[in-house]
Amino acid sequence: MTKGPQVDFLVMGAGVAGLRAAIELARHGDVLVVTKESLGESNTHYAQGGIAVAMEGDEDIALHLEDTVKAGDGLVDRAAAEALVSEGPLRVAELIEWGADFDREAWSAGEKGVGRFLRTREGAHSLARILHASGDATGAEISRALATFARVHKRIRFSEWTRVSGLVVADGRVIGADLASAEASRSVSGGQGPSHRSHVRVAARSVLVASGGAGQVYSDTTNPAVATGDGIALAAGCGGELADMEFYQFHPTALALEGAPRFLISEALRGEGAWLRNDRGERFMERYHPLLELAPRDVVARAIAREGMAEAGDAQTAPRPVYLDMRHVRNLDLPARFPGISAFLAGYGLDLRRDLIPVRPAAHYLMGGIRTDLGGRTSVKGLYAAGEVACTGLHGANRLASNSLLEGLVFGTRAARSMLSDSLPRVGVEPPGPAPQVLAARDTRRVEEIIAALRASMWTHAGLLREEASLRQGLAEQKACESASAEIASGGRNNRRLSEAQSLSVVARAILVSALARTESRGAHFRSDFPRRDDANFAKHSVVGCEESVRFESW
Repeated sequence: MTKGPQVDFLVMGAGVAGLRAAIELARHGDVLVVTKESLGESNTHYAQGGIAVAMEGDEDIALHLEDTVKAGDGLVDRAAAEALVSEGPLRVAELIEWGADFDREAWSAGEKGVGRFLRTREGAHSLARILHASGDATGAEISRALATFARVHKRIRFSEWTRVSGLVVADGRVIGADLASAEASRSVSGGQGPSHRSHVRVAARSVLVASGGAGQVYSDTTNPAVATGDGIALAAGCGGELADMEFYQFHPTALALEGAPRFLISEALRGEGAWLRNDRGERFMERYHPLLELAPRDVVARAIAREGMAEAGDAQTAPRPVYLDMRHVRNLDLPARFPGISAFLAGYGLDLRRDLIPVRPAAHYLMGGIRTDLGGRTSVKGLYAAGEVACTGLHGANRLASNSLLEGLVFGTRAARSMLSDSLPRVGVEPPGPAPQVLAARDTRRVEEIIAALRASMWTHAGLLREEASLRQGLAEQKACESASAEIASGGRNNRRLSEAQSLSVVARAILVSALARTESRGAHFRSDFPRRDDANFAKHSVVGCEESVRFESW
């Protein structure tokens, strides 16, 4: 491992939060953005439905605030929500100015300018406020606009196909990071590859973790393969606190088709009138919530799980099919409104206009993460976090649909401004240690087995429906995976997949211990043995400290 460059600011992750922060930081210093794969490979890129933003003035902002608070099931930090909804319109206006092309109404001949923005409604929103792009490719458009704007900035550099393998800490402060390039990752993961392995240590005034979520901790997820919780594990490893880790949002409608991935079927379809039906052809949401298909996501996800398990007794595998039905929607050109989803379904012989689409819940979004203040500051000096990887209390126990992209814009900006105002000096870093040793082929196979076992265990024991006995079994299995990973890593051996296995293990343990400690049901966290919400004891946020003990605090 060699000593690398010195930068003012290092940003881990190139989704919406990381890119927006980098743009802000580059006005005052040199920025290095590190991303594990290509620049476009992030949760942001795959976001379909849209971005929620109140663009119609104070009344619209107030309604957006109340919708956010209500969806969070009694646990939303109101100050965080106020920051989101009040600053959101400006952040989206900036994005449009930088070239983001959201869908608009067609404008008639003779009308000047372009048409008004098209808006749709999603679950738990009181009105239609969701902007979208190319129908169902909003995240990709936001990523494109931010990346294009950032790439031409002379003070922003990108290091793609590079992972942060460690944070450098001195006197309780993060002062840099160790980076491992793709050449190194490929050579160790396959047993063969380029002889050159690039490992460098970079000094930085401060480090922003914007590495996204951790959906890969579950066997069924809408998240891309890169979402392995690396930033969460790195922060925890240097003393950062984690909060609200028990609250993992399961998207209600991922494609449930044998041989197909858990492809996300956007909530925007239900916003445009789609119904949910069970295998008897019945619309069933009236039994669960007055908002029917537009109920909060946690309600819809559990309803689908219950309909699937009826007469089968298995809450996790949902053996009975549940369907999304748009056959009655005649006022929309569905392939034009949802081109990406329509094209994907066509590859499996399905058409929104004529077919019932089989769906089931899948892990989608982590409401918890690295605990931060509203400026992105963590409990470790020099370390900041923003976006899905962070927990400000904004989402409470259940995220309001399409608030995540807006969160990245608003809190990515806020974190960058904190890093600038804190103005930490850059200090020298100690020489790095030796580069990790190459893993043997048998070890790489074993790592994949460990990851698969952990993901399956988490889906079974810490999924939509939880109880003490199952969570404790999950902890035992997590511990076994942790020990197996540690054995392979002994003697200084490591590579990307082993590092991801270790990150997923840290995330899994935090979810399990937090879920065990919260003996109530709230939002995305449902305990079959404690099915009611308990405000007297648990209208508080869970915090996992260095000792992995859980405490509850009011923010």
